[in-house]
Amino acid sequence: MPSSAPMPSQTSAPVEAALPGLVIATALPPLLAFNQTPSATLYNQLLALAGWGLALILWARATPDWSRGLKSPAALALALLLVAPLSSVAWRSLPASLGLGAAAIIGAGLAVLLMAQGLSREQRGIAAEALCWGLLAAGLASVAVSLVQVFMPGWADGNVIARSGIPGRAVGNLRQPNHLASLMMWAAVAAVFITEKRRWRRALAPLLFACVFTVVLSASRTGFIGIAMLAVWGMVDRKLSRPARLALLATPLMLGVSWWLMAQWSAEGHAFGAASRLAEGAGSPSRLAILRDAWALTLANPWLGVGWGEFNVAWSLTPFPTRPIAFFDHTHNLASQLAVELGLPWAGAVLALLAWALYKAWRGAARAGEDAPLRRAALMIVLTIALHSLLEYPLWYAYFLLPACFALGLALPAGDGHAAPASARPWQLIGSLLIAGSAFAVWDYHRIVVIYAPPADAAPLNERIATGQRSPFFGHQADYAAATSFPPGRLALAATRRTAFSLVDARLLMHWSRSLEATGNVEGARYVADRLREFRNPTGDTWFASCEEAASAPPMPQCQPASGVLDWRTLR
Repeated sequence: MPSSAPMPSQTSAPVEAALPGLVIATALPPLLAFNQTPSATLYNQLLALAGWGLALILWARATPDWSRGLKSPAALALALLLVAPLSSVAWRSLPASLGLGAAAIIGAGLAVLLMAQGLSREQRGIAAEALCWGLLAAGLASVAVSLVQVFMPGWADGNVIARSGIPGRAVGNLRQPNHLASLMMWAAVAAVFITEKRRWRRALAPLLFACVFTVVLSASRTGFIGIAMLAVWGMVDRKLSRPARLALLATPLMLGVSWWLMAQWSAEGHAFGAASRLAEGAGSPSRLAILRDAWALTLANPWLGVGWGEFNVAWSLTPFPTRPIAFFDHTHNLASQLAVELGLPWAGAVLALLAWALYKAWRGAARAGEDAPLRRAALMIVLTIALHSLLEYPLWYAYFLLPACFALGLALPAGDGHAAPASARPWQLIGSLLIAGSAFAVWDYHRIVVIYAPPADAAPLNERIATGQRSPFFGHQADYAAATSFPPGRLALAATRRTAFSLVDARLLMHWSRSLEATGNVEGARYVADRLREFRNPTGDTWFASCEEAASAPPMPQCQPASGVLDWRTLR
């Protein structure tokens, strides 16, 4: 556990009492396997929000001046982002349920960042070790989970250990290989920091090998790049001990050994996910295509973008004849996502502030000083997840965003600890709201669960949907059920327009077109059907098959293409 070395009397008690909060907030969310349809990771995110709410409450008395970081570039960037979902709810068409959820996560990230920046240098050392203990615990437990998923999949029950839906690949309890790989990178950084601070240097190489081997089990190409980052860290950081640098430099060799071991195992007829994954190529043509399409949308909406949370519907309803056939709700690149949804000025300001914050953290970590190891480890935590954010969207998940914000706060310049004590009430209030809000969200989510997984004594579907649509956090998920199960018409169309901000797929596009037809908008129905054709999805192909059949009944209007291009805003 984190060190309990003596501290000055005014800070010792609150800091020591606060340590479990950080460990819990960091370690438990990635390990929760239990989930309920339709969201696989909702409970992980709610546990992260509640855990960091507890950390805020426990650390309230230990933070000498929580307002010190309000004008920092990182805090300003998060503040600009916090405005985005709220403005889209107020002035655009974003459903309140989606806007509230995004604002809660971003607001929690801002609070966590300010808490970390408010700690003194002495307190940061203790907080950093608690953070790293949590990350290492989550990582080692995920190693065990991954071994079960690949080598003993029958042991996975879905509640304690998640089942992998990809033979030969580990997905962790977060059920996503890339998320597992990023967690292992964080665990590796945490292992370096802890073994250096505790002088347990002989333990580092086995810990790093366990992390690297698990990345191979995940078959995450992003994780392979992360391993290269660890080797670069060992190459450039001369403040690390010689054993630590050698262990980091050996991580590519560990990757080769892990690959060889799995190749030997697969030679006996077992599935080896990484081999088949890399056979697809180092890049992803569909990801490059979505970036190309996102840039086209950005150029068409350069000043204010398509709106926060509206990329999904804007891209799906804009003609892209060469679009990737998979349905994307995200561009899989942080800079591209902000640019297309917020516009170039707004996104440029956010990205410039984040770059400035990273520069300040980098400059501080490069200096020799007593806190240099802490700041370098914290910066590595931020950089590894930043790399992932160029290829995926991990920071849209609370269990990645909040630790990353805390690590960034630790990497930024610290105060001298002599600031006047600030009131603990703001932290306690925010922490209490996060805990209470998470508990309410668990209860509220059950209104949605009974729609998709009804118990034996469930009410009729229409009643369950109506109840779910009143949910303040998840009403858009009930809208999907309404849009695809109600008869085509006005009610189904209204639900479609709300749920499209969360999810557009072939089934929704088909029902959307039918509801537009039923309400008299034949041109709109044909336009939406044209977009469905572009996805070349089996659902659409089956639906359009009637257009090729000779039948006595007249063909449906969707058999004919739309006469022109419609603005997607007129359909949402």
